[in-house]
Amino acid sequence: MQDAQAADVLLVSLGSTEGLRRADDELQDSLRRAGARVAVARPFPPERLPTLMLTDLAWARAARAAARKVLVAQRQTPARAVIYSSTTAALLWSRPGAIRFDATAAGNRPGRHGVWQRPLERRRLRQAPLLIPWSVGGLQEAPAQARAGDRALVLPVAVEPSAQAAAAEERDIAALTYAANPAKKGLARVLAAWRRVLGERGAEQGTAGAPEELLVAGASARQLEQAGLLSSSEPGVRVLGALAPREFRALLRRTRAFVCAPRREDYGIVQLEALADGCQLVTTAAPGPYQALAIARELDPRLVGEDLAGALRTALEDPLPGYAERARHALEPFRRESVDRLVAEQLLPRLLVGATPRTRPKRRGRENAPDRQ
Repeated sequence: MQDAQAADVLLVSLGSTEGLRRADDELQDSLRRAGARVAVARPFPPERLPTLMLTDLAWARAARAAARKVLVAQRQTPARAVIYSSTTAALLWSRPGAIRFDATAAGNRPGRHGVWQRPLERRRLRQAPLLIPWSVGGLQEAPAQARAGDRALVLPVAVEPSAQAAAAEERDIAALTYAANPAKKGLARVLAAWRRVLGERGAEQGTAGAPEELLVAGASARQLEQAGLLSSSEPGVRVLGALAPREFRALLRRTRAFVCAPRREDYGIVQLEALADGCQLVTTAAPGPYQALAIARELDPRLVGEDLAGALRTALEDPLPGYAERARHALEPFRRESVDRLVAEQLLPRLLVGATPRTRPKRRGRENAPDRQ
């Protein structure tokens, strides 16, 4: 953590998922490139609990404890602004601040799953001096009273190509999916679609001469076997388990089709990364602020729909030329340069307006910025 006693911004980073951690890393780097001094409060992950109600309570308490620890250290020179990363991180706040979120409990905690979170979330969203949703869809899930006036700034998560992607004809992986939460990610539907495609195509050979495979990342073979989703000996499917970000992105650069069927999608960082690395995105529609869905439909509407097997077969057998190039163009608003501009020109001035002045932040050159890819 940077010197807490010299911070312009305190970022309370919940980090309960890989996507949230990556989003927070990008945000703190962008703030620092804009010249802000950033302190980060990261809660210690609580133990696993049986319900979402208890899980959210444990994470909210952990976020409060982590934030208090930094705030105590900042008694002499407190941070000029606080950003809570997720509405969960803000639920039990000690000090009001801006709230950055991909989705709300109102959207992804229906019924009993969000019985205590939703009313407290509505209060926090009304009290926050600034809302920083990842997307317009995420903002629309917030209560109308919270959205009233000029209190929101939509700030996407920065997504960059990880490296020079392979040409379409050189990609040696047929399909890849991500299943860190198999039920939410719709892995059963993905596996059913792949089995159908494999049965229709037979023992098709990939570019390297080996039979085509669906690679499953983010979950272990044991987890999938225990969930009754997959046997260890199923042909045409290879389970990779949890992967480091660099390893996962290296696979994306070699993959022809990234396939998913989420039950709900709060944003979809992985799908955006797949597009950035030149994969065709094969997906069903899903409720929630699914940011890549409209892009995927624009790039090739044949690959989006309930017939996941048909879409996957189309991606493998009849890919549209220039898909990767058009995807990179569609992702321009998500590039670091675009996000950095929003942070420097709109977010930081709004965060620090009315705050106790210190030395004015000096914007750092991009060549000196940390790179987390």
